[in-house]
Amino acid sequence: MYPARIIPELKRQGWKPHGLALAGSAVARSLREVGIEPLTVATKGRALLQLGRILAYLKAHDIRVLHCHKSSDLRLGALLVSLRPSLKLFFTDHMGATRPKKDLYHRWAYGRVTRLFSISEATRARNLHAFPLPAERIHRLYLGIDIAPYAPRLAPAEREALRHELGIPTNAVAIGLPGRLTNGKGQVPWIEALGILRNLAPGLAWHGVLIGGLTAAEGSDEAYVSRLQERVASLGLEEKVSFTGFRRDLPRLFEALEIVCVPSRNEAFGLTVIEAMAAGKAIIGADSGAIPELIDATCGRLAPPEDTKAWAEAMKTLIDDSEQRQRLGQAAQAKAVEHFQLSSHVQALLDEYVIGESD
Repeated sequence: MYPARIIPELKRQGWKPHGLALAGSAVARSLREVGIEPLTVATKGRALLQLGRILAYLKAHDIRVLHCHKSSDLRLGALLVSLRPSLKLFFTDHMGATRPKKDLYHRWAYGRVTRLFSISEATRARNLHAFPLPAERIHRLYLGIDIAPYAPRLAPAEREALRHELGIPTNAVAIGLPGRLTNGKGQVPWIEALGILRNLAPGLAWHGVLIGGLTAAEGSDEAYVSRLQERVASLGLEEKVSFTGFRRDLPRLFEALEIVCVPSRNEAFGLTVIEAMAAGKAIIGADSGAIPELIDATCGRLAPPEDTKAWAEAMKTLIDDSEQRQRLGQAAQAKAVEHFQLSSHVQALLDEYVIGESD
């Protein structure tokens, strides 16, 4: 998803991006969708056997920057840089290393990396310990999004129709949790917190909305989805919680919500958080991983990811106070505009590319 997000902005800022991908892959399709016909190889192993073809492509197009986004691609990247020293190699670590990578192979591969980008301070702290690189070559580079699609567009009648489609009663405060339905995203403790919320304040009108695919093909863990559905039923929350399934219209779904929850235990960044910020939503996030770097008391609320009572109390407070929801949402939106715009992210990336060329 990342290359497809930034390519239009790279083009707008005057660069000519190219792509290398596995034939028939989702990456290849996403590149074509944004106007890039990628150079393709059948397998990663075949790519190593076609180094001459790839090097000829790089030379023909005067490509000087190579940017990898999976550690398994660095073997190829390091080989290309070794054979074409004019190339500068960049690598974005999207997860944060969980174990040391300082053996002989990793020293060779990462030794050819001009810059390693960490997508948050939390992941950079882990990467400083894990990678065989000096601190000055590991930079924090926050992700960004196009803010414009998250501006409200629905007329009141359209918004109410969408809420009805999602099973949200007319006068209920809608609390959404977007993201893949998989362990680690915090859906189980969130559902438990909703059970506590119902008992804590039985008179409150609210409705929970789980946004995410329900099948493996949609990126979710089907056994985990069944577990969530069973827990909703066992708590007697069937009328209080909806499962939307996979949706492509997340910016519009945000319009149907008043509160967005992100209880993930260890987010490397928190793209959903900045999307909700751009939509001007009141957000409750986990006080772990990178989320506290994105929101604080001025623009959201934080709670320990496994503390179900704290989540219930945080939700109750925001359900009770529409003015606080509006104030937090406005502050979150202003922060997203100031710090997390895609154009700013790409400009920072290009600055690194240029500096890399002069190193």
